[in-house]
Amino acid sequence: MRCQTPGRICDGLWYLGHTESGVYLLEGRDESMIISGGMSYIVPSVMNQLQEFGLREDRIFNILILHSHFDHIGIVPFFRQRHPDIRVYASSRAWQILAEPRNILTINEYSHRIAERMGMADAGCELDWPQGLLGESVYEGTTINLGNIDVQIMETPGHSSCSISAYVPQLRVLFPSDGGGIPYKDIIVAAPNSNFTQYEESLKKMEPLRVEYLCADHFGYVCGDEACSYLARSIKSAEEEHTRFVTIYSRLGDTEVAAKEAASSFLAENPDYFLSPDIYEGICRQMMKQIAKSVRC
Repeated sequence: MRCQTPGRICDGLWYLGHTESGVYLLEGRDESMIISGGMSYIVPSVMNQLQEFGLREDRIFNILILHSHFDHIGIVPFFRQRHPDIRVYASSRAWQILAEPRNILTINEYSHRIAERMGMADAGCELDWPQGLLGESVYEGTTINLGNIDVQIMETPGHSSCSISAYVPQLRVLFPSDGGGIPYKDIIVAAPNSNFTQYEESLKKMEPLRVEYLCADHFGYVCGDEACSYLARSIKSAEEEHTRFVTIYSRLGDTEVAAKEAASSFLAENPDYFLSPDIYEGICRQMMKQIAKSVRC
């Protein structure tokens, strides 16, 4: 079953934000953690939801970034400004990316575009990622303890070079971000933006986990029987997307033309997808370049 309604998921776990961009609040005995950073324009909704659900902002001492793409870090600057001592965790590769001024310019530009696309441009304008925001690095095997809850870190590259996932064994909840595939409508959208091979390997690495709740960053969370089988279905989706890209490139033989076709065919069937056409086409171009290299080899 899929759920996109903000609110309580299970004891100590809450879904906040919007349908197309969500974050999670994990409550431990000693302190709480926000997992994933969403898009900047969801900040007003998140703050309202904290109040509506009776969640204590003063217990939030941690934010975990699962990868550094603009649509997964947006609320971090707001909370860091509001609570300077809050601990912000990400992979070491994510911090390298976020230290590059040109990357920050791109992050803020894309944040503004999406906020405008969603009719919320005013909400996103004052929440840019600042130069010099630093945090702590986490790695494969890192465990962050919230008192009675352990957040276990797995390195799961493929969607991006800096992707990590988080697993909470006590709740059997997995936070794979886009590295788990995106639960859009009744399908799973494969997202091997950085590396097809690594993406599929990361899915297979996570598949043995016992998962009762799969908490995605876009379009809500999955629970029940579907959560148990989600990663297996996501592996199949990734294989099908790989085949689709190879077929398009083999027929057209040009990465630019092939990327345009891959993007337009998807968006024709899914015109309300949250990414703007130019951003989604850029993602397809990045993936098609991977395919071109593998085909030539």
